[in-house]
Amino acid sequence: MSQNPQPAPIQAKSLKHPGRWIAAAVILFLLGWFIISAINNEAYGWATYRAYLFDTRIANAAMHTLALTLLAMLIGVVLGVLLAVMRMSPNPVLTSVSWVFLWVFRGTPIYVQLVFWGLLGSIYQSLNLGFTTLDLQELLSNMFLLAVIGLGLNEAAYMAEIVRSGVQAIPEGQTEASKALGMSWWLTMRRTILPQAMRIIIPPTGNELISMLKTTSLVVAVPYSLELYGRSIDIANALFEPVPMLLVAATWYLIITSILMVGQHYLEKYYDRGSSRALTGRQLAALADAEGNVPHNITVVSDSPTPRK
Repeated sequence: MSQNPQPAPIQAKSLKHPGRWIAAAVILFLLGWFIISAINNEAYGWATYRAYLFDTRIANAAMHTLALTLLAMLIGVVLGVLLAVMRMSPNPVLTSVSWVFLWVFRGTPIYVQLVFWGLLGSIYQSLNLGFTTLDLQELLSNMFLLAVIGLGLNEAAYMAEIVRSGVQAIPEGQTEASKALGMSWWLTMRRTILPQAMRIIIPPTGNELISMLKTTSLVVAVPYSLELYGRSIDIANALFEPVPMLLVAATWYLIITSILMVGQHYLEKYYDRGSSRALTGRQLAALADAEGNVPHNITVVSDSPTPRK
């Protein structure tokens, strides 16, 4: 009897995607056309752009922008965590106060809030405590401080919801286990829930930090004009060349946000350390087929069955 011939091995061939190459070619052509036309367009004022890109006034304004960003985010994160804890507290008074704060600061535009903070000095000149009167004119004339407070309080409302969503993503069993150990509600939040929720809270917090950097351009409503956008506009009004100075401000914003995104990446990796999973090779292949790529937090283990004792 003749033996059946062995079938030839299957040779997989990747599908061709001509549409992708055509779309990529069209996009590259349009991008190149835009860059060349922009370089040759005198309206962009490239000479002024080069002259003021590293001007000391612009660099100093960038430092003011960073200071506004970091101080406002510090207020926003600390107050946001406190508001989130108050919102989830079993105390109805704390819950109500937190809800009203979020309702006001999330329900009104940040620009309107900053205008209000700028006008606060004309509303309150002094504060009568009964036994003494505090003069508020010097305090409320500090536009940098008012800008930080306005940005920070607005950010706290959004950070509170980010923290609350991260906390609620932690399984209820963690809270029950802490209660079984005799831990109070506040101690459970501080020692058990919040540390685990950081892995969920960190990515949107990084996005909020980058968004805050760009939101500082609105503090001209206070008015505070020593930050990057306000200083660039002041110079542009003196030169009668708004376009190159806007490009200068945009370049500095891009540089700073790029640095912050790198820091956010490494911070996320730090908090991802305890989230790795062990999968067999077959499970990893199935997961890669489902998600389209191989997750970074996977450890491959042997898929051989464990011998029974």
